[in-house]
Amino acid sequence: MSQTTPPAAPAPAVLGRGLPLLMALACGVTVANAYFPQAITPLIAQSLDVSDGTATTLATLTQLGYAVGIFLLVPLGDRLPRRPLITVLLAVTSLALLTAGLAPGTGLLLAAGTLVGLATVVPQILLPMAAGLVAPERRGSVIGTLQAGLIGGILLARAFGGVLGEHLGWRAPYLVAAVLTALLAVVLGAALPTTVPAVRDGYPALLADTLRMLRTERELRRSVLFQVTVFGGFSAAWTAVALLVTGPRYGMGTQAVGVLALVGAGSLFLAPSAGKWVDRYGPDRVNLWCVVAGLAAAGVLAAGALGGVVGIVALAAGLLLIDVAVQCGQVANQARIFALRPEIHSRLNTGYMTCSFLGASAGSWLGTRAYTHFGWWAVCALIALAVASALVTYVAGGGGRRITGAGEETAEENAIESAPPARSR
Repeated sequence: MSQTTPPAAPAPAVLGRGLPLLMALACGVTVANAYFPQAITPLIAQSLDVSDGTATTLATLTQLGYAVGIFLLVPLGDRLPRRPLITVLLAVTSLALLTAGLAPGTGLLLAAGTLVGLATVVPQILLPMAAGLVAPERRGSVIGTLQAGLIGGILLARAFGGVLGEHLGWRAPYLVAAVLTALLAVVLGAALPTTVPAVRDGYPALLADTLRMLRTERELRRSVLFQVTVFGGFSAAWTAVALLVTGPRYGMGTQAVGVLALVGAGSLFLAPSAGKWVDRYGPDRVNLWCVVAGLAAAGVLAAGALGGVVGIVALAAGLLLIDVAVQCGQVANQARIFALRPEIHSRLNTGYMTCSFLGASAGSWLGTRAYTHFGWWAVCALIALAVASALVTYVAGGGGRRITGAGEETAEENAIESAPPARSR
């Protein structure tokens, strides 16, 4: 059981107006390491003389490594000082990226790619850190700012990987990312404030607490179900679209994936607004809007099977819609869970993001198989099915309850449904 310390962490006023922007940039740069491989899998397959399926395994393993890293490493944010933890993880990520960029074959590349995913979990430590350093009335806005960086990194990573890989080869994105990540380690090591660990538990107890919270925290479970479904559809779309546009229907290079990603990156400008919507209307209503956007995206994306100008326009519009759904939904979901007890923020985020990226990994795997065996129409049907299932979560939760970023109603409900706070031993 958790041994919580007195609230000795810095006061909410510690986080000023400029630091969230740096933290958002850090989120974008680091999370990009888990996503740019999706844009260069056709180049890897061609260069290393392996099948598309083998090459896309790299993207799946990187995301799977990310999910495992979130579960194993992010809880340490409640146990260890966050600044040195973040610096060490960035250094390990940089070395793994360098190894991947120099790998002579698929074996070492897959191993290094998995390690990249495992270590590049810094955004999931920065998010609860930022949430704990601001007053409740600013929480949704600050989370929105960091989410803009996070989703921007996910989307621009594909443009970065696709364009750089097209002109300089698939190794170039890995080597450039290694340098950027190393520089970021130096900057964050100097800029981040000192934080005091919230608990004194041993490492096994932290992991056990994370699993327990998935069982006892109702709002955490609801956030997980919302995000797993929508994020799974998002990952299926982006993994399969690289195969579609580089295949016989379009015959384009990986640079086309980068251009589509740039269009989708327009959604990142909605993140600060999404945070304000959550503060005003509550996360449930924002989640409903995201489900509607995701269902619309599946329908629009289906027209991408037509090819030509009409198909490309449909792909760009559909990807933008599903990017918006994931972006705004992520802000709503994390505002919901960060409205719970501050001393368990890292473990709450661990449970939430581990499940989210397991959903993303499943979406990538299913999207590739659906496209390979049945074509683009099957991918769109998979997206629609995944997103539609989020409606069950909305209806089961009473749909439309107003739970603000400050957590007024959330705190009342979780006082009933959550396990009582652990006592110090």
